[in-house]
Amino acid sequence: MKSKFNFTNLNFASILFICFIFVACGSPKKDKETKEAVTEEVAKPETPFFKLSLAQWSLHKAVFDGSHDPIDFAQKANELGFEGIEYVSQLYKKHIAEIGMDSLVAILNAKSKEFNISNVLIMIDGEGSLASTNEEERNKTVENHYKWVDAAKALGCHSIRVNAHGEGTAEEVADGAVKGLTKLSEYAAEKGINIIVENHGGYTSNGAWLANVMKTVNMPNCGTLPDFGNFCQTKGYGSINSEKCDDPYDVYLGVEELMPYAKAVSAKSYDFDENGDQPKLDYIRILQIVKDAGYSGFIGVEYEGDNLSEIDGINATKALLLKAAKAIK
Repeated sequence: MKSKFNFTNLNFASILFICFIFVACGSPKKDKETKEAVTEEVAKPETPFFKLSLAQWSLHKAVFDGSHDPIDFAQKANELGFEGIEYVSQLYKKHIAEIGMDSLVAILNAKSKEFNISNVLIMIDGEGSLASTNEEERNKTVENHYKWVDAAKALGCHSIRVNAHGEGTAEEVADGAVKGLTKLSEYAAEKGINIIVENHGGYTSNGAWLANVMKTVNMPNCGTLPDFGNFCQTKGYGSINSEKCDDPYDVYLGVEELMPYAKAVSAKSYDFDENGDQPKLDYIRILQIVKDAGYSGFIGVEYEGDNLSEIDGINATKALLLKAAKAIK
């Protein structure tokens, strides 16, 4: 007859050895669950679905008061942790007048390479009405943009952002926009550059209107740059933060209508609340729309608030984007 196993027959050293074996081996099921949990945690992406660029307009106050030289834009973006930069044409008027476009482009190229920053696009302002109903004026405006297409090509940017503004009825300006954008896009196509229109006041802040213009132009290098905040349809540049905005367009509908044509996205921000959020903009909701559209390119940080300094506002906008990205599906 077999004797029953009895711990009392073991000495203290033997008992310790058995306990050691049990602990070392552990529970296979529990170990498997722990391993799967760790693997799942490691598998979670630490980076968002988009890349971060810095829109130069976020620093326009510092440029205008002389505390920041736009020549050093790439360095500042690098210091703030960005991968790419979006230039603003009007901030270089003085440099172009003093050293010329070619020299400026050479310097900016050297700076971006030195600080390992991608040149993403150039935002063009002050070159005329691209959607003018006057053919002569419109053609002159198109030609005014040629030098910026060439500059974008030399800088390695993928696009120039333009304004499709004009005077007249919605139908008249849409017709002018189609003609102006088509002519400019034809020139830009030869250089491998996109022509992208931002919702930037007037008819362009009507998502359906601008989407219809894109559909009519129907060129692969002509698209949009949806801006989170520029959906005020009154005259001006469309800021929903303006007290003069009497005719705002639905922000979320507008972004959704423009995303099928988007080649860049602008994360506009204003004054922040105590939670680091935008009271006028639901970033989680907007980013979900952007992601659902299949977009994975650069999103530009563009701070226009007053309750933070420009640098603090840039950092707060960047933090909000990253926080919102973690909250979407």
